[in-house]
Amino acid sequence: MNISSIIVKCKSEHYDKVVEWCKKSEICDYHFGDKEKGKIVVTIEGKDVSEEIEKLVKIQEAPYVIAADMMMTYQEDMLDEEIKKLNEADPVVDWLNDPNTKAEDIVYHGDLKKKDIKSML
Repeated sequence: MNISSIIVKCKSEHYDKVVEWCKKSEICDYHFGDKEKGKIVVTIEGKDVSEEIEKLVKIQEAPYVIAADMMMTYQEDMLDEEIKKLNEADPVVDWLNDPNTKAEDIVYHGDLKKKDIKSML
């Protein structure tokens, strides 16, 4: 199962109509929004990504909708795979337990702005 949040954008004067459409559509679940800004937060569910995309397109095509974009997504199968990998992995790499390892030899790659991606490939 996949669950994704969608931000729906409309003109403030059409906000109530779009919210009502979302509530009645059976495509998504309405959660909250900001009428002045014309922004609405909904979630969709699907058995896979293609079903979610179909629902997203239907929301995008709904009356008075200017834009609808997927913001966050949860994919149950992918999460299960990643948890399995983490559980099977050694929690500490061997060289960290080596008494000859020097702190100055440890390369930190947590800052993407300074990260040398080419050297990691």
